[in-house]
Amino acid sequence: MTARTVRRMGDPVLMQRAREVAAFDTPELKLLVGDLFDTMAAENGAGLAAPQIGVALRVIVFGVAANPRYPEAEPVPTTVLVNPDMEPIGDGVEDGWEGCLSVPGLRGLVPRYTHIRYSGYSVAGARIKHEARGFHARVFQHEFDHLNGILYPMRLRDLTAFGFEDVLFPGQRFSD
Repeated sequence: MTARTVRRMGDPVLMQRAREVAAFDTPELKLLVGDLFDTMAAENGAGLAAPQIGVALRVIVFGVAANPRYPEAEPVPTTVLVNPDMEPIGDGVEDGWEGCLSVPGLRGLVPRYTHIRYSGYSVAGARIKHEARGFHARVFQHEFDHLNGILYPMRLRDLTAFGFEDVLFPGQRFSD
């Protein structure tokens, strides 16, 4: 398994809807998930979607114990989801600062549902269902967007709340 190069905003693979995974528990799928985790760790990410490493498949990984890019964030369980889906629970939406490995050095204030239910499959094909709130819900929605060709700047409501990390948050360090 290998840390791969993260594709950046403007790359065509990031702008398209990723394809469904057709076969579970394959060596290729296991390798992809390993590469996603290795890349996420190398980049201090909270999550990563397959299109971000150039693979147009509906696979995401996420998890946060402690992360310098999100110092105030509560822990998020380490998760792999293949062919995920999501539904909001209620109408609650909250703005929160987001960054993205595919949009390096920038942050924006992004509206997200505060309470969601997500589902999908494990690498082996077992059904996964979970409810999430707060930062956990935000991380899932951010990665899920990647599978649909959406980068967080496309969700911004106010471009005055979008800019370079070092200007918006002087003295705060987001990466190593």
